Amino acid sequence: MVTRRAGAAVDHTSEDDWAAWPGWAEQAVLELPRGVRVASVSAHPDDDVLAVGGLLQALAEHATRLDVVVLTDGEGSHPGSPTLTSQDLRRVRREESDAALVALGLDGCTVHRAGLPDSGLAARPDDLLGVLGSLLADADVVLAPWRLDGHPDHEAAGRACAAVLSGRGALWEYPVWAWHWARPGTADLPWADAAVLPLAPSRARRKADAVACFASQVAPLSPDPRDGPVLPPEVLAHFSRPFEVVLR
Repeated sequence: MVTRRAGAAVDHTSEDDWAAWPGWAEQAVLELPRGVRVASVSAHPDDDVLAVGGLLQALAEHATRLDVVVLTDGEGSHPGSPTLTSQDLRRVRREESDAALVALGLDGCTVHRAGLPDSGLAARPDDLLGVLGSLLADADVVLAPWRLDGHPDHEAAGRACAAVLSGRGALWEYPVWAWHWARPGTADLPWADAAVLPLAPSRARRKADAVACFASQVAPLSPDPRDGPVLPPEVLAHFSRPFEVVLR
């Protein structure tokens, strides 16, 4: 099981390995719907920006409404940090999330912050269903973390979204940590369900600017080992591709 701290993962699949995979040419291209209500659900403030920041920009241009639902504030990203308490991290990560949405040009969307416990979503299925049941009630397209991503919070969020929709509307799941542990061309990912969205250079630039807003995750909080980056360069490389992937 992959954790939020990349250093805990083993056998990391490099982005060079993913880039060299010839199977990308065989993947379906994602078609964007128009005139729909879209809800983007993330377990942590940076999940959807990392995985589908370009898609969010594109959907915002086509949708009649875009809601962003952030289930936790990501306050558990640095347990034992001597620099920031969990309350400090809660505040910092909310501010970073707000700045990232502005960088994506999505500052006009409606943001719902549920404030559920970081690393505790799997133990709160009823709370998840309660939060998502109302927020996703009239969504036509829902973006959610992949149910088999390898992080308990991501998987719990994905399962809850699937349960709430239950065949109504479109559920597009996005991998995050799977790019770190999965292998190209294997059954680690359901390639028959995958669709690729090429990113225009302008969208890729805005996404890069948005990812950089998460300073608490991409750079050390201090020289102390407990303050190391959650998203070091080898992990961030997975999210600087000129395309994004969803599983439908």
